Amino acid sequence: MNKRVVITGLGVVSPNGIGIQDFTHAIKNGVSGIRFDPELERLQFSCKISAKPDLDVGNISKYFTELELRNFNSTGILYGVIAGMQAWNDASLPVDGMDNPDWDSGTIFGTGTSGIDKFRESIYKIDDLQTRKLGSTAVAQTMNSGVSAYLGGKLGLGNQVTTNSSACTTGTESILMAYERIVSGKAKRMLAGSTSDSGPYIWGGFDAMKVCTFKHNEEPEKGSRPMSATASGFVPGSGAGALLLEDLDSALERNAKIYAEVLGGNVNSGGQRGGGTMTAPNPEAVKKCIRAALANAGINASEIDAVNGHLTATSKDSLEIENWVEALGRSGADFPYINSLKSTVGHCLSAAGSIESVAAVLQIHHGFVFPNTNCDDLHPDIAERIDKQKIPTQLIHKNINMVAKASFGFGDVNGCVIFKKYKK
Repeated sequence: MNKRVVITGLGVVSPNGIGIQDFTHAIKNGVSGIRFDPELERLQFSCKISAKPDLDVGNISKYFTELELRNFNSTGILYGVIAGMQAWNDASLPVDGMDNPDWDSGTIFGTGTSGIDKFRESIYKIDDLQTRKLGSTAVAQTMNSGVSAYLGGKLGLGNQVTTNSSACTTGTESILMAYERIVSGKAKRMLAGSTSDSGPYIWGGFDAMKVCTFKHNEEPEKGSRPMSATASGFVPGSGAGALLLEDLDSALERNAKIYAEVLGGNVNSGGQRGGGTMTAPNPEAVKKCIRAALANAGINASEIDAVNGHLTATSKDSLEIENWVEALGRSGADFPYINSLKSTVGHCLSAAGSIESVAAVLQIHHGFVFPNTNCDDLHPDIAERIDKQKIPTQLIHKNINMVAKASFGFGDVNGCVIFKKYKK
């Protein structure tokens, strides 16, 4: 018999809040983490605004020693380790006093890239004949699996410890991979999440592709406008989100707090066919992914109370809404509530799916639908398909039983996970 999987811990390092308490306040009240970025202006980016977590020495010193921080220059690992350890601590799991690995616990913690600034810093100091002088800390900070390796060591994880990478779908995919490992009985607990580095070396290519907004450099908080008629591109962001997934029996045995249950989901690819490209989704693949997620979770589309979309504030938002309407077979006033966290945190790239999943789970746990900021001028193509009341611009207090969270990533890859309020 398949195991039931619940969420017993959450962690987040977001542009608009570090830790679950601050993050919950931010998403409820539409607090933006988008700011003017002097470095992007200096480098002559078209988009001169960004969304970065505001970490101070106090935040960092709780999770890293002075020795570990020596020559440390990987924001992605920093964000990921902090979010991951927050989730572990939130689940009231032990860290200290372990002589042996925890064979029942592991992590799948994704990233897009790792330590670009560290690698550049190391290379800049040497020429090709001095490559051995890159430094002893370069490897751990620049290998993609650096974030899961750091977490594995800090938490003493003895089960699967690995990193996945699927562009913007990375975080959602990591949750489903962790879910499947627990369902199959191969682990009792899996720390799932994803992270993304900050900085111009991460964001420069997107600015060159002209997919980042440049129309709100003087009004940063108005720059990210998912589903809006005046949306002009995404705001580059970064951070990390983490969820501690656990076998229900294990959670009940230790009387753990349960945020929600993971019912299942699906990942697929459009194969860059049928309208799908490196940067655009194949609509049939998106709809197939959503329908397969519902089937895997064993639910009907009518049971979905809210959708947390990918919705990047680009020209593809109206197409995404069209795909949701057709996949769920629901439209107008019958459509579920739908929101996009990117209105306040920008597009956190490989961290987007996990940060947004944390927000989705908090809606279930606390009973609310967070507002869509900057969406008073709803795009007319979206207004034709969904009742405006289902795209709230103010906080709604409401019992939320079921949320569908989806991510659609660069390379025509898709992921959809179904979260549900836990019931005994």
